[in-house]
Amino acid sequence: MIKIIIADDHQLVAEGLKSIIEQNNQYKVIALATNGVDLLKKLQIVSPDIIMLDIDMPVMSGIEATQQVRKLYPEIKIIILSLHEEKGLVKKMTDLGASGFIIKNSDKDELSIAINRVFQGGKYFSSALTMNLISQNITPAIPGAYDDKKTLLTDREVEILKFIAEGLSNKEIGDKLFISHRTVDTHRTNLMKKLEVNNIAGLIRYAIKNGFLGHNFQ
Repeated sequence: MIKIIIADDHQLVAEGLKSIIEQNNQYKVIALATNGVDLLKKLQIVSPDIIMLDIDMPVMSGIEATQQVRKLYPEIKIIILSLHEEKGLVKKMTDLGASGFIIKNSDKDELSIAINRVFQGGKYFSSALTMNLISQNITPAIPGAYDDKKTLLTDREVEILKFIAEGLSNKEIGDKLFISHRTVDTHRTNLMKKLEVNNIAGLIRYAIKNGFLGHNFQ
Protein backbone atom coordinates (compact mmCIF):
# COMPACT_ATOMS: atom_id res chain seq x y z
CA MET A 1 0.00 0.00 0.00
CA ILE A 2 1.42 3.38 -1.06
CA LYS A 3 0.34 6.09 1.40
CA ILE A 4 -0.30 9.54 -0.07
CA ILE A 5 -1.13 13.03 1.20
CA ILE A 6 -2.69 15.53 -1.22
CA ALA A 7 -1.98 19.22 -0.51
CA ASP A 8 -4.18 21.56 -2.55
CA ASP A 9 -6.20 24.57 -1.42
CA HIS A 10 -9.06 23.76 -3.80
CA GLN A 11 -11.21 21.19 -2.00
CA LEU A 12 -12.96 19.95 -5.13
CA VAL A 13 -9.62 19.36 -6.84
CA ALA A 14 -8.22 17.53 -3.81
CA GLU A 15 -11.33 15.39 -3.35
CA GLY A 16 -11.47 14.59 -7.06
CA LEU A 17 -7.82 13.60 -7.11
CA LYS A 18 -8.32 11.44 -4.02
CA SER A 19 -11.21 9.66 -5.70
CA ILE A 20 -9.16 8.96 -8.84
CA ILE A 21 -6.10 7.78 -6.90
CA GLU A 22 -8.07 5.40 -4.69
CA GLN A 23 -9.55 3.62 -7.69
CA ASN A 24 -6.27 1.73 -7.50
CA ASN A 25 -6.38 -0.45 -4.38
CA GLN A 26 -2.60 -0.20 -4.04
CA TYR A 27 -2.92 3.48 -3.09
CA LYS A 28 -4.36 5.06 0.05
CA VAL A 29 -4.85 8.81 0.53
CA ILE A 30 -4.26 9.19 4.26
CA ALA A 31 -4.83 12.96 4.54
CA LEU A 32 -5.75 16.13 2.65
CA ALA A 33 -4.05 19.47 3.39
CA THR A 34 -5.15 22.94 2.31
CA ASN A 35 -1.75 24.67 2.44
CA GLY A 36 1.85 24.14 3.47
CA VAL A 37 1.28 24.92 7.15
CA ASP A 38 -1.62 22.47 7.29
CA LEU A 39 0.56 19.88 5.55
CA LEU A 40 3.36 20.20 8.12
CA LYS A 41 0.85 19.80 10.96
CA LYS A 42 -0.52 16.61 9.38
CA LEU A 43 3.00 15.24 8.92
CA GLN A 44 3.38 15.31 12.70
CA ILE A 45 0.53 12.79 12.88
CA VAL A 46 0.77 10.62 9.75
CA SER A 47 3.66 9.33 7.64
CA PRO A 48 3.04 9.22 3.88
CA ASP A 49 5.29 7.74 1.25
CA ILE A 50 4.40 10.48 -1.24
CA ILE A 51 3.04 14.01 -1.04
CA MET A 52 1.19 15.37 -4.07
CA LEU A 53 1.71 19.09 -3.67
CA ASP A 54 0.13 22.10 -5.39
CA ILE A 55 2.46 25.06 -5.96
CA ASP A 56 -0.04 27.90 -5.62
CA MET A 57 -1.46 27.74 -2.08
CA PRO A 58 -2.15 30.44 0.51
CA VAL A 59 -0.42 30.77 3.91
CA MET A 60 2.54 28.64 2.80
CA SER A 61 3.09 27.91 -0.88
CA GLY A 62 4.16 24.61 -2.38
CA ILE A 63 7.61 26.07 -2.89
CA GLU A 64 8.12 26.82 0.80
CA ALA A 65 6.44 23.54 1.78
CA THR A 66 8.80 21.56 -0.46
CA GLN A 67 11.80 23.12 1.27
CA GLN A 68 10.40 22.36 4.71
CA VAL A 69 9.45 18.77 3.89
CA ARG A 70 12.85 18.03 2.34
CA LYS A 71 14.55 19.43 5.45
CA LEU A 72 12.34 17.74 8.07
CA TYR A 73 11.24 14.56 6.28
CA PRO A 74 13.84 13.78 3.59
CA GLU A 75 12.54 10.23 3.13
CA ILE A 76 9.15 11.45 1.84
CA LYS A 77 8.87 11.79 -1.94
CA ILE A 78 7.21 14.86 -3.45
CA ILE A 79 5.22 15.11 -6.69
CA ILE A 80 4.34 18.67 -7.71
CA LEU A 81 0.84 19.39 -9.04
CA SER A 82 0.65 22.43 -11.30
CA LEU A 83 -1.15 24.16 -14.14
CA HIS A 84 2.21 25.56 -15.27
CA GLU A 85 4.88 23.83 -17.34
CA GLU A 86 7.53 26.53 -17.80
CA LYS A 87 11.05 25.15 -17.67
CA GLY A 88 12.14 27.67 -15.05
CA LEU A 89 9.48 26.55 -12.63
CA VAL A 90 10.10 22.84 -13.26
CA LYS A 91 13.84 23.35 -12.76
CA LYS A 92 13.23 25.33 -9.57
CA MET A 93 11.07 22.61 -8.01
CA THR A 94 13.39 19.76 -8.98
CA ASP A 95 16.34 21.70 -7.56
CA LEU A 96 14.40 21.95 -4.29
CA GLY A 97 14.01 18.18 -4.21
CA ALA A 98 10.73 17.29 -5.93
CA SER A 99 10.78 13.86 -7.60
CA GLY A 100 7.92 14.47 -10.01
CA PHE A 101 6.00 17.20 -11.78
CA ILE A 102 2.42 16.49 -12.90
CA ILE A 103 0.25 18.84 -14.92
CA LYS A 104 -3.25 18.93 -13.42
CA ASN A 105 -4.97 17.79 -16.59
CA SER A 106 -3.02 14.51 -16.62
CA ASP A 107 -5.13 11.33 -16.86
CA LYS A 108 -5.33 8.62 -14.20
CA ASP A 109 -3.01 6.26 -16.07
CA GLU A 110 -0.26 8.87 -16.10
CA LEU A 111 -0.95 9.55 -12.43
CA SER A 112 -0.40 5.88 -11.61
CA ILE A 113 2.82 5.76 -13.61
CA ALA A 114 4.08 8.84 -11.76
CA ILE A 115 3.21 7.48 -8.30
CA ASN A 116 4.80 4.09 -8.96
CA ARG A 117 7.97 5.51 -10.47
CA VAL A 118 8.52 8.06 -7.71
CA PHE A 119 7.72 5.48 -5.00
CA GLN A 120 10.40 3.21 -6.47
CA GLY A 121 12.96 6.00 -6.26
CA GLY A 122 12.74 7.34 -9.80
CA LYS A 123 11.56 10.64 -11.24
CA TYR A 124 8.52 11.42 -13.37
CA PHE A 125 7.52 14.47 -15.40
CA SER A 126 4.28 14.96 -17.24
CA SER A 127 5.61 14.84 -20.78
CA ALA A 128 8.66 14.24 -22.91
CA LEU A 129 8.70 18.00 -23.50
CA THR A 130 9.04 18.69 -19.79
CA MET A 131 11.83 16.14 -19.44
CA ASN A 132 13.68 17.82 -22.29
CA LEU A 133 13.21 21.21 -20.67
CA ILE A 134 14.60 20.23 -17.27
CA SER A 135 17.61 18.57 -18.86
CA GLN A 136 18.63 21.93 -20.31
CA ASN A 137 20.21 24.74 -18.38
CA ILE A 138 18.01 27.78 -17.89
CA THR A 139 19.45 30.80 -19.60
CA PRO A 140 18.07 33.83 -17.79
CA ALA A 141 18.31 37.30 -19.18
CA ILE A 142 21.47 39.26 -18.42
CA PRO A 143 20.95 41.08 -15.11
CA GLY A 144 19.95 44.65 -15.82
CA ALA A 145 18.74 43.81 -19.35
CA TYR A 146 15.88 46.03 -20.49
CA ASP A 147 12.36 45.07 -19.49
CA ASP A 148 9.76 47.80 -19.22
CA LYS A 149 8.29 46.38 -16.00
CA LYS A 150 11.68 46.45 -14.26
CA THR A 151 11.58 50.23 -14.20
CA LEU A 152 8.45 50.08 -12.03
CA LEU A 153 10.17 48.20 -9.21
CA THR A 154 11.72 49.88 -6.18
CA ASP A 155 15.07 48.67 -4.82
CA ARG A 156 13.28 47.03 -1.89
CA GLU A 157 10.82 45.25 -4.23
CA VAL A 158 13.72 43.89 -6.30
CA GLU A 159 15.37 42.69 -3.11
CA ILE A 160 12.19 40.92 -2.01
CA LEU A 161 11.63 39.46 -5.49
CA LYS A 162 15.06 37.84 -5.28
CA PHE A 163 14.31 36.27 -1.92
CA ILE A 164 10.90 35.03 -3.12
CA ALA A 165 12.58 33.39 -6.11
CA GLU A 166 14.95 31.64 -3.70
CA GLY A 167 11.93 30.16 -1.92
CA LEU A 168 12.09 32.15 1.32
CA SER A 169 8.92 32.64 3.36
CA ASN A 170 7.56 36.06 4.33
CA LYS A 171 8.96 35.59 7.85
CA GLU A 172 12.41 34.59 6.58
CA ILE A 173 12.50 37.58 4.23
CA GLY A 174 11.34 39.88 7.03
CA ASP A 175 14.06 38.58 9.34
CA LYS A 176 16.74 39.19 6.71
CA LEU A 177 15.53 42.71 5.96
CA PHE A 178 14.51 43.62 9.53
CA ILE A 179 10.90 44.31 8.56
CA SER A 180 7.64 42.61 9.56
CA HIS A 181 6.20 39.70 7.59
CA ARG A 182 3.11 41.86 6.96
CA THR A 183 5.29 44.47 5.27
CA VAL A 184 6.82 41.72 3.13
CA ASP A 185 3.32 40.56 2.18
CA THR A 186 2.43 44.12 1.12
CA HIS A 187 5.53 44.31 -1.07
CA ARG A 188 4.69 40.90 -2.56
CA THR A 189 1.17 42.07 -3.43
CA ASN A 190 2.60 45.20 -5.06
CA LEU A 191 5.07 43.07 -7.05
CA MET A 192 2.25 40.93 -8.41
CA LYS A 193 0.33 44.02 -9.49
CA LYS A 194 3.33 45.69 -11.14
CA LEU A 195 4.52 42.52 -12.91
CA GLU A 196 0.96 41.48 -13.81
CA VAL A 197 1.17 38.01 -12.31
CA ASN A 198 -1.35 36.27 -10.06
CA ASN A 199 0.72 34.10 -7.74
CA ILE A 200 4.16 33.25 -6.32
CA ALA A 201 4.92 30.92 -9.22
CA GLY A 202 4.47 33.87 -11.58
CA LEU A 203 6.92 35.96 -9.58
CA ILE A 204 9.50 33.18 -9.67
CA ARG A 205 9.09 32.72 -13.42
CA TYR A 206 9.58 36.46 -13.92
CA ALA A 207 12.67 36.48 -11.68
CA ILE A 208 14.27 33.58 -13.54
CA LYS A 209 13.51 34.95 -17.01
CA ASN A 210 14.78 38.42 -16.16
CA GLY A 211 18.01 37.60 -14.38
CA PHE A 212 16.92 38.34 -10.82
CA LEU A 213 17.72 34.88 -9.45
CA GLY A 214 21.07 34.80 -7.70
CA HIS A 215 23.23 37.18 -5.74
CA ASN A 216 24.67 39.30 -8.54
CA PHE A 217 21.56 40.87 -9.98
CA GLN A 218 21.18 44.60 -10.32
